[in-house]
Amino acid sequence: MEFDLTWILLGLPAAFALGWVASRLDLRQMRIANRQAPRAYFKGLNYLLNEQQDQAIDAFIEAVQNDPDTSELHFALGNLFRRRGEYDRAVRVHEHLISRADLSAADRQRAQHGLALDFLKAGLLDRAEEALRKLEGTSYEGQARLARLAIYERSREWPEATKVARLLENSGEANFGIRMAHYQCELAREAVQQGDAVKALDILTAVIQNTPTAPRPRILLGQLQLAQGQAQAAFDTLSTLFERADITAPLAAASLAKAALLAQQTQEALKLLNAHYLRQPCIDVLEAITTLQANDPDGAAQAQQLYLDHLQKQPSLMAATRWLAGQNQQPQPLPAPVQKALEQAIRPLARYRCAACGFEAKEHFWHCPGCQAWDSYPPRRVEEL
Repeated sequence: MEFDLTWILLGLPAAFALGWVASRLDLRQMRIANRQAPRAYFKGLNYLLNEQQDQAIDAFIEAVQNDPDTSELHFALGNLFRRRGEYDRAVRVHEHLISRADLSAADRQRAQHGLALDFLKAGLLDRAEEALRKLEGTSYEGQARLARLAIYERSREWPEATKVARLLENSGEANFGIRMAHYQCELAREAVQQGDAVKALDILTAVIQNTPTAPRPRILLGQLQLAQGQAQAAFDTLSTLFERADITAPLAAASLAKAALLAQQTQEALKLLNAHYLRQPCIDVLEAITTLQANDPDGAAQAQQLYLDHLQKQPSLMAATRWLAGQNQQPQPLPAPVQKALEQAIRPLARYRCAACGFEAKEHFWHCPGCQAWDSYPPRRVEEL
C-alpha cells in the first residue's frame, strides 16, 4: 500500500490554522482575565477609600478568584476580614498563605504575623501565643514579644511576663525596669494572699535593691512590715518616699501616720508630711497630719484650721465635710442626719480615675483593669485632679 503524501500536505496548513486560532483564543482570554483582575483590585481600593468594607471584600474576593497567586490580594483580604471581626475567615486566608510553597520568606513571616493578630483579636490567647513564638528571630520579633507581654499581663502570668520584658530590655526596645518591679509586686501580693508573708518580704526587699526608684515596692513593703508589727521598719521604709518627694507619697500617708504612732515617731512624721503638703496640697496627706495631731490637746482646733486653710487653697467637698465633722465638738454640733448625708455625698468623690481610659475605682490601681495601662492612675482622688 502506497503512502499518499497529499493528505499530509493538505493537513499541515489546516493544523497550523487551528493552532493559530487556539492560541489567539487563549491570548484573548488571558487579556480579559488580566483586565478583570486589576479592575476588581482597583474597585476594592475605591470601596476601601469610601469606607465600604463589605463591597471591598466582595471586590477582593473576585480579584483573588481571577488571580489566586497574588499574595498581596490575600493579605488585603485577610486584614479586611480581621477588621470586620470575621476572624475565622481571616485565619483561613493567612493559613492558606503560609501553606503555599512558592511564598517568599518575608511574605511567610508577614502571614504568620497576620495569623497571630487574628488569634489575638479573637481572644484565642493560647493560639495567639503559639503563633507569636514562631516569629522569634524574624523582623517581627519585637512586635511579637510586645504582644506576648500583653497576653501574659492579661492572664497574670508574671514569671513569663518577666522573661519577655527582660528580652525586650536586652534587645534595646525600652527600659522595662519599673514594669518588672510591678510584676514582682504582683507576685508578692499573691504570696501574702497564700499566707506566705516571709516570701513576700523577700521579694519586695530584693525589688527595692534592684529597682530603688520604683515606689510601689516600698509602699507594699511598708504596709506589710506594719501588718507584721514592725512599726519602726515600716516607718523607715515609707519615710523614704516623702524624703525624696515622690509623686506617689500620698498613697503611703495613712500607713506612715499609723507606723509613726506605733514607733513613737510622731514629730518626725509630721515634719515629712507637712513638708510634702506645702509642696503639693493633698487631702490624703492632710488627713494623715490630723491623725498625728489627734493626741495633742489642741489637735482638734488645729485640724479645723488646717481644713479651712485647705479650702482656701482648693475647694473640696471632702475637706468641707471633715471640717463640719469637727464642729461636733462645739456647743451646737452638726445634726447626725446632716453629717451622714454629707458622708454619703462625698463617697463617690473618693475615687481614682485612670488618666488613659477614664476608668474610675474606689481604690488606686497600678495596673488599670480597664485599659491594662501601668501607672496610669494619679495618686490623688478625682476631686483634687
